[in-house]
Amino acid sequence: MSYKSAPAELLAAAAGPIEKWCDGWYLFGAQAVVIWGRPRLTADVDVTIRLRSDDTASFWHDMEKAGFHLRVPEPEPFLARTRVLPFLHVPTQLPLDVVLAGPGIEDRFIERAVRIEIEGLSVPVASPEDLIVMKVLAGRPKDLEDVRSVLMERLTKLDVAYIRSMLGTLEQALGQSDLLPLLESEIARVERLLP
Repeated sequence: MSYKSAPAELLAAAAGPIEKWCDGWYLFGAQAVVIWGRPRLTADVDVTIRLRSDDTASFWHDMEKAGFHLRVPEPEPFLARTRVLPFLHVPTQLPLDVVLAGPGIEDRFIERAVRIEIEGLSVPVASPEDLIVMKVLAGRPKDLEDVRSVLMERLTKLDVAYIRSMLGTLEQALGQSDLLPLLESEIARVERLLP
């Protein structure tokens, strides 16, 4: 099948190995913001996967057969340090970061992912609420811009109580107290802009 966009072509190529080796996954990051928020320029794709086994080498070899090249010379130590396999999709020249899910919150995100049709391809995408949680947790200026983008498009449709609950739980687990105020600040900012 021919795809109009490079991200769709990349996702179609990655779906085979991911579906073969994983029992759950989701698209997140900028491509998910494009789906739930407002379009923005981005040149990368991010997915989180839950592998069925610890055989990451077989997974990345299948990814290489599907047209992906690892962007690090020694993937095993990099993976042990970061839980990320950074690929380049050779045909589109787009980077793909594959994050290995850990137990807990990422399992919840996988279970809550929403299947979205992208150019005829069914892709699990992090729910808009979970995407906001991820972006508030990351907290960089670009992430907060992404939070505003999703809030602008979906504020009245979001389960804000769920987002608050998740961020409150994360604050307790991480010993932080800045996540909920950050969310409330972004909600207030967006509410002032909405008609």
